[in-house]
Amino acid sequence: MQKDKYLSTPIRYIKGVGPSRSKLLSKLGIETIKDALYFLPYRYEDRSSIKKIIDLRPNDISTIVAKVKKITIKQPKSFNQKLKILELTLTDSSGVTYAKWFNQPFLEKVFKINDEIVLYGQFRLNYWHTALETINPEYEILDTEEPFNEQINIHIGRIVPIYRLTNGLSQRQIRNITYTVLLDNIEYIEDSLPKEIIQSQGLPDLRESIKNLHYPPNDISVEKLNNFQTKFHQRLIFDELFFFQVGLALIKKKEQKEKGISFNYKENLINQLLVKLPFNLTNAQQRVFKEITNDMTSPFPMNRLIQGDVGSGKTIVALLSMLLCVENGYQAVLMAPTEILAEQHFTNISNFLKDIDVKVQLITGSKKLGLKKKIEDAIDTSKANIIVGTHALIQENIRFEKLGLVVIDEQHRFGVIQRATLRKKGFNPDTIVMTATPIPRTLALTLYGDLDYSIIDELPPNRSPIKTILLDKRNENLRFNFIKEEIAKGRQVYVIYPLIEESEKVDLESAIEGAQGIQKRFPNLSIGLLHGKMKAEERQATMEEFKNGKIHILVSTTVVEVGVDVSNATLMIIMNAERFGLAQLHQLRGRVGRGSNQSYCILVQHKTNEDARRRLSIMTKTNNGFLIAEEDLKIRGHGEFLGTKQSGLPEFKIANLPRDAEILTAARNEAFSLVDKNSSIAIYTKLNDSLRQFWGDRFDLLKVG
Repeated sequence: MQKDKYLSTPIRYIKGVGPSRSKLLSKLGIETIKDALYFLPYRYEDRSSIKKIIDLRPNDISTIVAKVKKITIKQPKSFNQKLKILELTLTDSSGVTYAKWFNQPFLEKVFKINDEIVLYGQFRLNYWHTALETINPEYEILDTEEPFNEQINIHIGRIVPIYRLTNGLSQRQIRNITYTVLLDNIEYIEDSLPKEIIQSQGLPDLRESIKNLHYPPNDISVEKLNNFQTKFHQRLIFDELFFFQVGLALIKKKEQKEKGISFNYKENLINQLLVKLPFNLTNAQQRVFKEITNDMTSPFPMNRLIQGDVGSGKTIVALLSMLLCVENGYQAVLMAPTEILAEQHFTNISNFLKDIDVKVQLITGSKKLGLKKKIEDAIDTSKANIIVGTHALIQENIRFEKLGLVVIDEQHRFGVIQRATLRKKGFNPDTIVMTATPIPRTLALTLYGDLDYSIIDELPPNRSPIKTILLDKRNENLRFNFIKEEIAKGRQVYVIYPLIEESEKVDLESAIEGAQGIQKRFPNLSIGLLHGKMKAEERQATMEEFKNGKIHILVSTTVVEVGVDVSNATLMIIMNAERFGLAQLHQLRGRVGRGSNQSYCILVQHKTNEDARRRLSIMTKTNNGFLIAEEDLKIRGHGEFLGTKQSGLPEFKIANLPRDAEILTAARNEAFSLVDKNSSIAIYTKLNDSLRQFWGDRFDLLKVG
């Protein structure tokens, strides 16, 4: 415990830091000695190979050892009068070269004639092409009384760490600080992993790993270091993923011990719905519903993730589960992230349950106070059996008489607190988390590791794959010909405009302008407009007109991303497609192809960079949401993919989920095995401390699932 307290010493007390520099370090997340030890390089440079001056070649990035023969201060008249250039003339036994620094006057006092220095930089031909020079190189002045020692010189002549920086701090300063911290404090690092896990995984010593990641020996491959593939990287990656997975395992174990609602399997309402459906459930839907009924009839709370591609029929499976809950005398609630999606769920569920004795209610933030009070009373007295809503559901004044099932749609858009607050409105209700955003298995194990995992991996029959075409914005005639052909077949069309720079105003103007342009092009067609600034009643009326075929072309912002189902719509045109992420493009594309007719998605690109071109290219090659999600994860990384601020997850400092999938699996197996074997992990004192540090406040939040 004493060692841990020492590691929490503020960084400002380290030699060479002080109050002002500690403020800069805090921007990098370095507040304490321990933070500095775990602030690892993000890449490395090999400066170990010393070259003779005669062996240098133009544009070489090289290390040399040379003597200072001349120091010159230049102030070129043709340039800004404030510009000062310090030039060193350097020699070794083989030749002469030059080093220059711009506007660094303090260096005049650093270098002296006959100093022996080590330099690392890019050498290039000077203006006159008469000699090689290097601009602003890294340098190290050697002690004349001691020979060159690669273990002491931390900036040159070795594999050198490169750290993330902030304004006001240089690489040399960061390296000096980390080296000082390492020398004086590495002994205080204690290993918190159980010895049996270290042995079974063949993991290196923790202190050795941290030390070698800051200042690796020269026999380690720089390529492996830069790809985070050394055994020392893998040790710290394993630790992070293991602490995370132990947390999830503890959450799951706690929930398995809790007493939940044991529903009886009653199928009267379920059969009434199944008879009414114009289609049969797919085998995947039947399998997942069976998994849910097994959970709901058990005495423990259900916590299940239903994952399925766009159009795979997750909502029907959730509705069948809600009917099982209602027939047992309980209430079911479905929470959606946006008003338009909540409205769409409410409309669809109401239509499915027409002539079935189940009362469905909608509650959103925009409801008028008088109407909202009536809805709240209906929920409080069980006059409402199924309640659909947005985050308005988690407000204090919303009380359920008998909440039995919570369904959360598009969970990744909600924070952990919101999910927890809704569940607390009942006594350990069963929970279904639905997502139409395909999540790679690696990420699902991380984001939903405490949940049981169901996949609806089958689309309804008689659906043709959507053909996706990439067009340049200038191909306007081709675009309008597509619209003309589909309308001539009696079909309907979506045209989507992006949210630009999070500005609803700009977004709105783009959609309105687009709708006006399309109306001019097709004066005899009915053009609808849908956007987030419209009142709920207006949006609902527009969608109903589109569904009923009264609107030929619906121009919309991204509010149609999820939940809208019009089987006669066969063409989706996405303007400025490069502005969208892969998952969002896939969601939007999923609004067409809902019927048996061939459907198309046209991605209209305007200005693209390499990442955007890669994204759009993937969309034209596959309709498989899971493959698309894997690519999206590779391009964006897990932090951006998840939306870390909302996900409630601890932040990984070194682990990268796409890259470290194998380590994640190993860490998960060890974590769940450890928790299964022990009634309490409190016996592992050091591990317990590390878990609390890793999870912080989130640990208590995640205990509710």
